[in-house]
Amino acid sequence: MRYLKISPFLIVAKFEDEPINMKILVVGDGHSAIHEVAVVEAFKKLGHKVEAFYWHTYFNSQNPLVRFGRRVQNKFIVGPTIDRLNIDLINAALKFKPKLIFIYRGTHIKSHTITIVKQRLPDCVVFGYNNDDPFAEGHPPWLWRNYLKCVPTYDLIFAYRKHNIPEYLTHNAKRVELLMPWFIPEKDKPKKQDEDIKKYDVIFIGHYERDDRIEYIKKIAESHFIFGLFGPYWNRAPKVDWLNKYQPVLPVRGNLYCEKIRSANIALSFLSKLNRDTYTRRCFEIPAMGVFMLCQHSDDLACLFEDGVDAVFFHSPDDMMDKIDYYTKNDLLREKIATSGMNRVIRDKHDVISRMDYVQRFIEETKSQN
Repeated sequence: MRYLKISPFLIVAKFEDEPINMKILVVGDGHSAIHEVAVVEAFKKLGHKVEAFYWHTYFNSQNPLVRFGRRVQNKFIVGPTIDRLNIDLINAALKFKPKLIFIYRGTHIKSHTITIVKQRLPDCVVFGYNNDDPFAEGHPPWLWRNYLKCVPTYDLIFAYRKHNIPEYLTHNAKRVELLMPWFIPEKDKPKKQDEDIKKYDVIFIGHYERDDRIEYIKKIAESHFIFGLFGPYWNRAPKVDWLNKYQPVLPVRGNLYCEKIRSANIALSFLSKLNRDTYTRRCFEIPAMGVFMLCQHSDDLACLFEDGVDAVFFHSPDDMMDKIDYYTKNDLLREKIATSGMNRVIRDKHDVISRMDYVQRFIEETKSQN
């Protein structure tokens, strides 16, 4: 095997014998079509036999009291329901006998579960992936308790961010590789040629966070631009008059998320300070839909997109407003950049199938190192 490093983010692995038609078990909460479910579908498209073990159903019940108790267990990740799902996962793995177990954001998985599975299935490798930053300050202390204990038991951990790689290694990870987020081709499609659905000058779809994003959004809200604001947790934002006209700010997902993005001339992307992000999933979804992306600058994003060619970056609220004003008045240039961004994410293979193709290439190598 050899690697061709095309950029700091684009690494192509060349194998003489690429693994195909394997049994893969994907494990995770399972409530999100863009996370674990997307991984399952991508592995299937690559020709593998895939089963899913989703734990979100363990915390449902018709009985209100039982449901409340299970939700408490789900929040604090402790209790008999957590124990039961770990036992069930062991049994599911032993029955299916996968070659790869891919655990997505394994907050509910205990270290002894992974250890038992690996002992009983010596031909199986266990990979972990987490789209959140388990080492960042601000997360509740119980959230990553099980996950961090599991770090040494994974055969390989895929880090979402470059700065997490050395942090995993200090927590005794055996091996860490970078795996960035993705867009989903079937979902994140550009609008049809004859489709005129423009409704907003600018849109932001994303969560509220106690960082500087509210300063940026205030600038737009108080301007003459037609602005759309959607996403979770905005009820936690400060109670200010300018935000009232957008309340209730509601999350949008799935097809509605895509429809909203495509209905704007400019789609904004902010970088989470809580997760110490230097890029987000939105940075690939927006260009994939053929929409002009205006994003907070980071060095990593500048390696992925050429500023003013594939996307446009801003450095301050005033800089953002100047660029919104300029690009809303220049339709042809804006559309040219949007098209270039779309071609860039396709050409550089930032889709979920390419990401999982990259993952599968480590299976045989990792197995031989065990």
